[in-house]
Amino acid sequence: MTVLSLVIFLPLAAALGLLAFPRLRDRTVIWAWIGACVADLALVVGMWLGYDGAGGGVGYEANLRWIPSVRAGYHIGVDGLSLPLIAMTAVLFLACAVFSLRQARRVRAFAVLFLFLQTVCLGLFAALDLLLFFVFFDLSIVGMYFVIAGWGHGDNVRSALKFFLYTFLGALVLLLGFIGLYLGADPHTFDMTELTRTPPLAGSPGPAALVLLAVGIGLAIKTPTVPVHTWLPPAHTDAPAAGSAILAGVMLKMGTYGFVRIAMPMLPDAWRRYAWAAIVVGVVSVLYGALVALAQDNLKRLIAYTSVNHMGYVVLAVGAAGLAAGDMDARRLATTGAVTQMVSHGLITGALFLLSGVLYDRGHSYEMGRYGGIARGAPLFAALTAVAAFASLGLPGLSGFIAEFQIFTGSIGSGTGAAAAGAALAILGIIITAALFLRVLHRTLLGPPGSRTAQVTDIHRSELAAIAPLLALSLIIGIAPRFLLDVIEPASAAVVSLVAR
Repeated sequence: MTVLSLVIFLPLAAALGLLAFPRLRDRTVIWAWIGACVADLALVVGMWLGYDGAGGGVGYEANLRWIPSVRAGYHIGVDGLSLPLIAMTAVLFLACAVFSLRQARRVRAFAVLFLFLQTVCLGLFAALDLLLFFVFFDLSIVGMYFVIAGWGHGDNVRSALKFFLYTFLGALVLLLGFIGLYLGADPHTFDMTELTRTPPLAGSPGPAALVLLAVGIGLAIKTPTVPVHTWLPPAHTDAPAAGSAILAGVMLKMGTYGFVRIAMPMLPDAWRRYAWAAIVVGVVSVLYGALVALAQDNLKRLIAYTSVNHMGYVVLAVGAAGLAAGDMDARRLATTGAVTQMVSHGLITGALFLLSGVLYDRGHSYEMGRYGGIARGAPLFAALTAVAAFASLGLPGLSGFIAEFQIFTGSIGSGTGAAAAGAALAILGIIITAALFLRVLHRTLLGPPGSRTAQVTDIHRSELAAIAPLLALSLIIGIAPRFLLDVIEPASAAVVSLVAR
């Protein structure tokens, strides 16, 4: 077994171990869960240190026969696009395990579901076979459905059902697109490296456009972008805090990662032809997400809509990178910014959702009007919330600034009118985001006390141990991003070269 396979399936093995010993105490179960996440993260760090990203090549590759009749295999590997997302996934799942030290309801099932989800998410980012990618994509929907339905609050069953139906429909449309790629390849194959090396449907613009439409819709629902985003706010509002952190921090990236890994390099002609549509969708998502978030009184719904806003920046960037005309260096920068934004958003929004969980644990409400002056009685919670808010709005010195700076510079610098106009409009999203987070800080942390303020005690050690490292990583990336960009940039250049060919 390769080290990458061990990274993928170690959490699943830990989950099966927990099921095999039903008499374990809840506290022991959580510490076993944390131990598995620590071991997995240690393996990922070892992979990062041993990875040679020169040229954007694939490392830690394994390719085994699976379904030979359709040339589908257990083909996995990492490069500069997937390794940062695998590392972010391992960090976020560890943070959620630590955050759950205070979990008291059906602990074993909760831990098993999260360990299962960790394997699924890691497997998707490592997959180099479309059928394998789809299997992990679909299983993630099932796992998160049970997390929301089993441990959520409010109208959680309805929200879980809406999440499942929406995203499962998207998965079916995505599968149609994958079948189109398979049938368009010569010879027929689901192998991503072969499909990238020899793009299918290269001389058939009509079928290529239909396949891109199917792939694009499936990925857009998962991302999500406007107008297929409506499953996201209720799913987040009614999910447990750890579930929201994984849903926003990791699972939304399955959509944006799919654009960079599948749509751009495997359908380069169609992507160049319709890149303007991605720019339009990205800009609309940026502005709509920010404006609707500004109107929210529910803190968790507000954070959910900022995810629509931030994922819009990624879609804008990949659209700008795919335009037929434009400076190649700028297009590479936009793609690098898109991947950096995926990592940054995972860390920051994961922290924000865990912080909202702290607030709900104390006051049993997300309504901002019921809080006020929290900073007096919970200064540490207030400080962490302020840092997370400033990171999300793109303050220099934090990872959000690095990502957005690359996206805007690459989009405007590409020299195309569509990309420059889109970036100029999207900059308004930063202004609106700044306004909405300043409003959050003013309503919840400052001002006169609200009806639930007295119930809000300061953050516990386990909560601090879960949230602080996420914000620390955002700070490290914001100040010294070279360790991350050195991994991403060669792979981004390879993708842009594939699209330009």
